[in-house]
Amino acid sequence: MNELGRLEDLPEQYVADLRAQNLVPLWPSLRAVLPPGRPRPATRPTCWSYQALRPLLLRAGELTPMEKAERRVLVLANPGHGLDNMKASAAIYLGMQLLLPGEWAPAHRHTPNAVRMVIEGEGAYTTVNGEKCPMERGDLILTPTGMWHEHGHDGSDPVVWLDVLDLPLVYYLETSYVLEGRRQDPAAGHGESAYARAGLVPTPMFQRGPKAYPMLRYPWADARAALLSLAADRPALECVQMSYVNPETGADAQNILGFHALMLRPGQTLVLPARSPACVFHLIEGGAEASIAGEVFALAEADTCCAPGYCEVRLRNLGSDRPAFLFLADEGPLHRKLGVEQLS
Repeated sequence: MNELGRLEDLPEQYVADLRAQNLVPLWPSLRAVLPPGRPRPATRPTCWSYQALRPLLLRAGELTPMEKAERRVLVLANPGHGLDNMKASAAIYLGMQLLLPGEWAPAHRHTPNAVRMVIEGEGAYTTVNGEKCPMERGDLILTPTGMWHEHGHDGSDPVVWLDVLDLPLVYYLETSYVLEGRRQDPAAGHGESAYARAGLVPTPMFQRGPKAYPMLRYPWADARAALLSLAADRPALECVQMSYVNPETGADAQNILGFHALMLRPGQTLVLPARSPACVFHLIEGGAEASIAGEVFALAEADTCCAPGYCEVRLRNLGSDRPAFLFLADEGPLHRKLGVEQLS
């Protein structure tokens, strides 16, 4: 391949004339935007220790009252993108959020999609468009784009959860904004009750309901039981993984990021092939080791790590007598919509 010309090879006056007309030559930067052979992700393999960040998060609770924070969050930033850009990957934002007893995080709605993976504590809830969702450890709660949501805490101990948003993409598209609202009056009905069993849907004459997201809370007790049942039913299955989906359509639970629950059998090592989407791994139960692009991270419960796209990931259950359970978030739905998802 011929070497492309450099910007400094051009006369200074010519470059100045281009800039005066808001023009730039493509060829000096062509290989930066179209690298040969494969992409060059800025996302780096990164791990965030919950044991290390938890005291800092609790300290934030002492330093900043809710009325000054609105959402008390420490952002899990990937150094490959620059810490100030608040990205875990090109399309994934991660934040660790704290709610103290008696607090209420006021209602708002915004264009980015969000989910909450509950890490610790009891007594908190998230109300989404009038549906009050209890927050228990391991639960996944959706707050899709445009839906009013607020958080409250009636318990006695701090509650912490992991926020996962497609904020970097929505911000890049210049469509990110928020609207403030008032406290919601919870309504009757819960999606996780109506869609509690696979293969069964409400009658009569089942038709899709008016809600684009009929199920907002995915209890961890159900997801864990489904993984154990799948593992027992298919002992030869290497990858014991379930995906969070819309129970009416079977499509991804949200339209930009994908969410999954993964079980590692006792002592198991699982190799995930290289794929184009970046992926986040959050350990819910047990102990695991993640090998990502030559870096090895030992994961304790509530630790989170990120793998860039186009790299193999090796997961190992560090326990020989019990399974390990992980929550995964990836950019798969976005890549499929764009037609760029692939195995490398």
